[in-house]
Amino acid sequence: MENLQKVLNGIRPLKEDYLQKAKMKLDSLTKPVGSLGKLEEIAQRYTAIKENMNPSIKRKVIFTFAGDHGVVEEGVSAFPRDVTMHMVLNMLSGGAAVNVLARHVGAEVIVVDIGVDHDFEPAEGFVIEKVGYGTKNFIRGPAMTHDEALKSIKVGMNLADKFAKKGVDIVGTGEMGIGNTTPSSAILSVLAGLSPREVTGRGTGIDDETLRKKIEIIEKAITLNHPDPEDPIDVLAKVGGFEMGGIAGLIIGSASHRIPVVVDGFISTAGAMIAVAMNPAVNEYLFYSHLSSEAGHKMMLETLGQKPILDLDMRLGEGTGAAMAMSVIEAGVKIMTEMATFESAEVDKALK
Repeated sequence: MENLQKVLNGIRPLKEDYLQKAKMKLDSLTKPVGSLGKLEEIAQRYTAIKENMNPSIKRKVIFTFAGDHGVVEEGVSAFPRDVTMHMVLNMLSGGAAVNVLARHVGAEVIVVDIGVDHDFEPAEGFVIEKVGYGTKNFIRGPAMTHDEALKSIKVGMNLADKFAKKGVDIVGTGEMGIGNTTPSSAILSVLAGLSPREVTGRGTGIDDETLRKKIEIIEKAITLNHPDPEDPIDVLAKVGGFEMGGIAGLIIGSASHRIPVVVDGFISTAGAMIAVAMNPAVNEYLFYSHLSSEAGHKMMLETLGQKPILDLDMRLGEGTGAAMAMSVIEAGVKIMTEMATFESAEVDKALK
């Protein structure tokens, strides 16, 4: 906990002088001021995160955290628990949607077993850092212990440290875990002060009766466990999941190394909410990739005061939205670094 607090204390808001210098450079390019809209905003913030007026994006990595959830035994998902294990194997073979989209944008996928109820064999691009074999059923008690919550965060922080040394330029978050929209909805409910009925959606496509049951289960879990909205680690431990802890840790660790993070959808944003609740300055290092069609995601982004880069009606997770948004972020950075200025193109002479 002491090391976590030290890292959090070292994350500062972006420096205003870099934001201003980046804007001045963008305004000097051969275009009307602000005419590339969000691409310019993205380039400006990316530059300030890196504290480099000539940044680049060469190495991109998407971390997909996988874990199981005890609450699945209550019938909150359209799919059985062992689908998590099968989807991990599919990712490792390169056949999942995140693999396809990551290849499309030139990103590497690292799958992290942070809590799947299965013992896997080691494989390339696979990190086994199991905190447990799935969380506990949180309508009978906390989803995990306080120590397990801290351990899950540490897994993500250690990955950020390791890949910072390898020279990664930008990271994306992703996840896989049957039933994980249930703890994500619970995290949103507690941290945003909204009722479970307001924030809970259909996840993998459950029917009306299952949705009603899912809402009731989240209400019971919050009433039983009393997660403290002023203590994000307590919220993670009592109603969260190992994936959200890992994502929160990856975000915190990456921000401490000035590595921009592209946050995927609903579950990844639940992890981001945990991280931002620990230090609001973390939010400035995050790019929210897309607006998930999962009901509560818009509320998450509103709570965080952020806007998504894309709106493609996606709700798959895995890191698919992060992959797509990486392409847009890279385009913004290239505008910043490759486009001619009025002076270099001698356009300024024609304007005199």
